[in-house]
Amino acid sequence: MKLSVIIVSYNVKYFLEQCLHSVERSIADYPCEIIVVDNNSSDNSEEYLTPRFPNVKFIWNKENRGFACANNQAIRISKGEYVLLLNPDTIIGENTIGEYISFMDRTPDAGGAGAYMLRTDGTFAPESRRGLPTPFVAFCKMTGLTNLFPKSRIFGRYYMRYLDENKTNRIEIISGAFMFLRRKTLDHAGLLDENFFMYGEDIDLSYRILKSGYNNYFLPSRILHYKGESTVKSSYRYVYTFYQAMQIFFNKHYAHYSLLVSLPISLAIWTRAMLAYVGNKFCHSNAIEQKPTMNMLVIGCKECLEDVKEILKREHPKGYHQFVEATEATLPQGHLTVKEIAKFDTVVYDCDNYNYKTILSLLEETPKNTLKIATYSTKSGLLITESEIYSRKK
Repeated sequence: MKLSVIIVSYNVKYFLEQCLHSVERSIADYPCEIIVVDNNSSDNSEEYLTPRFPNVKFIWNKENRGFACANNQAIRISKGEYVLLLNPDTIIGENTIGEYISFMDRTPDAGGAGAYMLRTDGTFAPESRRGLPTPFVAFCKMTGLTNLFPKSRIFGRYYMRYLDENKTNRIEIISGAFMFLRRKTLDHAGLLDENFFMYGEDIDLSYRILKSGYNNYFLPSRILHYKGESTVKSSYRYVYTFYQAMQIFFNKHYAHYSLLVSLPISLAIWTRAMLAYVGNKFCHSNAIEQKPTMNMLVIGCKECLEDVKEILKREHPKGYHQFVEATEATLPQGHLTVKEIAKFDTVVYDCDNYNYKTILSLLEETPKNTLKIATYSTKSGLLITESEIYSRKK
């Protein structure tokens, strides 16, 4: 077995369905297995997904065991030479798996590799590659020095923006949204630390990979990450879990620092936690009150257009919409050929007739922050946007 793809899911059955479709396309030429561990979802994930993916091995936990624990469950029973830990709110291209297998095969010092993560507006997600959050690096991040001097190798190490985004580079921390790992590396470094319920386990594992004598790499292979669809970021639980993970990591790896260093770091962590909670709560409540009408450009086959037209009549009747009948073969440049593109805030692609790789490429060629990507599949009947999921059946 060449690869084991492991996905941990919690109440995101529709995002997971789309993710699994993209993975199935990407592994078509390789002997691979897909293992999904569900952490006691309450959205009928089991009934919905099991019949749709007969070749996927599902593990249905009766409680939420956390991200690290659930991944470890799957790793222990997996058989692949390589292991990909993948978030359910992602889309990978048809070429993705092949690129990573090829890279790992020819790079024996590589313990793990991360991806170039695109946001839904086509911008680069800076958490795609990070430096080790030493006390000094964490201090620079929390005091804003990282943002003031983003290209500095001294103050900007947290996001490593001084590295070329379009080149393969050694990095220190791989994002847990996409961690392509060598099994031999896991045998040396160990599995994910289950003291981390969610968040921070990717930083800890990346650090242990480096300490085991392997290197971590960033590959400029594009994937889409909706980012955080399994969490409600304004909730106290989210903020507490996120910043508690920072504290756990610091206590585990930097406990030897004196109180003169550790106390200010701890105070900074929890001050940031409080500010983040208040800020997220305010932004979340405003977003609900000011939910905008969406203006969509829809590109796909005739059936796709008819389905989405009915959805938009119901959900966004006041929006400005345009429908273009096309497939990747007839219109490979997609929305880039459409005039007056500025009238739209979202472009919807028929993902049954466009490759995910092509969709991601077209998204990246769009001027940044002007147009967000969405997908529709006539097979699932789902229109998936960053903020909402609409069903053909109401």
